[in-house]
Amino acid sequence: MAEKTCYYEVLRVDRSASKAEIDRAYRKLAIKYHPDSNRDDETAVEKFKEATEAYEVLSDQEKRERYDRHGHAGVEGVHQFNDVEDIFEAFGDLFGGGMFGDLFGSRGGGRSRRGRRGADLRCNVTLTLEEAASGTEKEISFRRRARCESCTGSGAAPGSQPVRCETCDGRGQVIQSAGILRVQTACPTCSGTGQKISTPCTDCRGSGLENQKAELTVNIPAGVDDGTRLRVQGEGEASPDGGPVGDCYVFINVKPHSLFKRDGSHLILQLPISYSQAALGAEIEVPTLEGPQSLTIEPGTQNGDVFTLRGQGIADPRTRSKGDLLVQVFIEVPKKLSNDQERLLRELAELDHESVLPHRTTFLEKLRNFFDPDTDPDES
Repeated sequence: MAEKTCYYEVLRVDRSASKAEIDRAYRKLAIKYHPDSNRDDETAVEKFKEATEAYEVLSDQEKRERYDRHGHAGVEGVHQFNDVEDIFEAFGDLFGGGMFGDLFGSRGGGRSRRGRRGADLRCNVTLTLEEAASGTEKEISFRRRARCESCTGSGAAPGSQPVRCETCDGRGQVIQSAGILRVQTACPTCSGTGQKISTPCTDCRGSGLENQKAELTVNIPAGVDDGTRLRVQGEGEASPDGGPVGDCYVFINVKPHSLFKRDGSHLILQLPISYSQAALGAEIEVPTLEGPQSLTIEPGTQNGDVFTLRGQGIADPRTRSKGDLLVQVFIEVPKKLSNDQERLLRELAELDHESVLPHRTTFLEKLRNFFDPDTDPDES
């Protein structure tokens, strides 16, 4: 019995090679020795099977460890590939979409075709902040391509049937040669369907699809934010060749609120208070999404201080826990004062030893002083 070649030598990699390096090495050898590229070379078929056997062991961590410790004896009994078709079955999808089918075409009739998936659609829904916070239902309408009712999606006029495409013999794929490689692509005549329509349906012009108006009721969960995307499965466009229907994606737009700003699950409210409320403290009512709530302003509150109302924010749609309402106060300075207000504030300024502008004499006061020079300006 001939001695087997070391698997690392077969794949031409070092013993410290990573899984990615082993994958790349096998891909290279598989393309080089593929039977479809070496139809008259029996040696290439044997090398192809030898490379695949080595790859099966070295790409599996457990088998590779046994092989590193005990050599070929440690992996006796693992699957041996006696036929190239077994290799296609085991590693046909190594390259994502099917290494051997994509590069060299099908063998023995090829794999069954799968219909293309229908296109996805996008719809926009605008909500108020209250609707986004509590959740709601919205009616949406849009146009989409659905299966033609006249021809039930076949594209052929009623009473007629599609015929097999002569270019690809109904396979939907053709093989093009590029040097030693043979590349499988969609048939240009039938666009990969494998069929030709001799008498097209007049309603859909042979496409099998027609434009229809769709109306849906979309359930908007509580807590959605601006830019949230909701997926409505199976409400997109129909497939042009019998594949699955696409989806409809609903994008949420939340309108700005006149009072509240949103920060995730928290709400921010900027609340004006007077100087006396900030200095002496007060009990005031503040708006929330669920109605007015009482808030205690502590004496000595400074401009920009933040008060928190727990649980008065917006629910997180993933955890269902509610955020808080953050009330940021700012001291509002009146632009006009009554005589009593000005007098009291001036008295306070004197007590605090603060320098303030003198009392401004109005035109009426100047007019009274003109006619009655003995009038005390403080009494006017």
